Amino acid sequence: MNIKIRNSLFINTIVIALLLVLSACSNSSKSTTTSTKKVLNWMQTSEITTLDPSLPMDTASESQIIDSNEGLFRYGNKNKLEKGLAKTETVSKNGLTRTYTLRKSKWSNGQSVTAKDFVYGWKRTVDPKTGSQYSYLFSGVKNADAIMAGKKDYDSLGVKSIGKYKFVVHFDKRVPYFDQLLTKPYFFPENEKAVKKYGSKYGTSSKYVLSNGPYNLVNWNSGKNSWKLEKNKYYWDAKDVKTKTVNMSVQKTTSTAYDLYQAGKLDATELDSNQAKNLKNNKGFHLYSPDSSNYLVFNIAKNKFLKNPDIRRAISLAVSRKNMVQALGPTSKVANTISPAGLNKVKGHDYIAMISNTSKSYSPSSANKKLAQKYLNKGLSELGVDKVSFKISASDSDLNEKVTEVFQSQLEMNLKNVSVEVQNLPAKALMGRIASSDYDILSVAIGGDYNDPASILDGLITSGSFNYGGWSNQQYDKLISQASNEGSSSKRYKLLAQAEGIALKDEVWSPLFSMVDPWLIRENVHGVVYNSDIWDLKTAYVTK
Repeated sequence: MNIKIRNSLFINTIVIALLLVLSACSNSSKSTTTSTKKVLNWMQTSEITTLDPSLPMDTASESQIIDSNEGLFRYGNKNKLEKGLAKTETVSKNGLTRTYTLRKSKWSNGQSVTAKDFVYGWKRTVDPKTGSQYSYLFSGVKNADAIMAGKKDYDSLGVKSIGKYKFVVHFDKRVPYFDQLLTKPYFFPENEKAVKKYGSKYGTSSKYVLSNGPYNLVNWNSGKNSWKLEKNKYYWDAKDVKTKTVNMSVQKTTSTAYDLYQAGKLDATELDSNQAKNLKNNKGFHLYSPDSSNYLVFNIAKNKFLKNPDIRRAISLAVSRKNMVQALGPTSKVANTISPAGLNKVKGHDYIAMISNTSKSYSPSSANKKLAQKYLNKGLSELGVDKVSFKISASDSDLNEKVTEVFQSQLEMNLKNVSVEVQNLPAKALMGRIASSDYDILSVAIGGDYNDPASILDGLITSGSFNYGGWSNQQYDKLISQASNEGSSSKRYKLLAQAEGIALKDEVWSPLFSMVDPWLIRENVHGVVYNSDIWDLKTAYVTK
């Protein structure tokens, strides 16, 4: 899973869940002989935090790494998983060995991309010293879990190169969705010489990385809000990259972005709910679903108040989700479960229908002032204090500020003896706080990395990479472990639903709402792929 920081809110991915090519605005079936422009002007809603493929925690960084690099697979038109650097793939009968033959390709410095680059990159990502928050995605690859637990050396990871262009992966268990994961930056090759040459500077600037993808990213330093993507002449599929230059800029307010769009300085703009309402009949109007939900994430380990489950229940009860989505507009809807609605179906029904409706003793949709105060008083008594105070942290986009304002006002209105301080932070600062668990309550959106509830729920186990709040529940861990080893799909989903019921009842992450993503994109923009809040610009082009 990853954290998503967006302008329309603050939403990272269920990466596999929904890929949408901009068919209405891109008309990708249009003849490629049409006269095209060489420049595309695109926007992101938050700044890049890193270009190190092992380290991105946000969709802004992930998008730019995907545009400038490539792994074994990537997503293309109509939800299709396409081979990237993998020329062929062979899977053993027992599913425990996968062999990839690589295409001949080059890094942006002209050096060949080889199987050794994949071996090095994967081992570097799972090495605890690297500090990747997504190393857990390698679970199932031979010895990955032991390496991440510090029980084995990273060099024991079940990967090897045979010759220059054959890459072999061995597994401890079947991972049926593995190829889907290979679209993620954490599974990309890394040039060992470059990593060691740049040292701690690696990924902190466009001059301290190498590219092997459709574009080279240039003129970017940490904190900078504009940069360029220049066509990479060394990319193996350069013939399909029709755009020479993509001018990228960070636009945190939809009003500014829309003004730039109208002035012809942007070819696309994200919209807020009011703009979406006014522009919904525009031919360039589109709605995209990132298939993620927005939550309150409690720091259970470090905040003495929030360690108490009754305090957490009081906070959750004091927030009216219905009032919040009304304030945010028609592009949002109430979320009642940790797993997003519509993620996947079990025997024709949405998975979330399996989650016990008795996991909570109250409805999370509307504020319940009386019950909230009851839980708060109980928690205060248990802690031996008269009042509580905490900070809520979120990104600094205009709508995020609106969300935290609504949250603060509702809590202080519906709960006595509670004070709330709001912190709206730039993306990099927020990610730093999250990584170091330096927060009280987060207001963020989180999505998974593949189309399955486990993509999110696995992150909440005691040792989970995304269990920033330090929650621990032995029964939850046991159910998740049983689910990961269950061969029956129906039994596996039942185990996951039971685990999710425990996390909901304990208010680990309190679901708030989910959103669709409204955009206005010029009709002469084609071939842009939307991948659950990530824009892939490999095949993007603009007609004259």
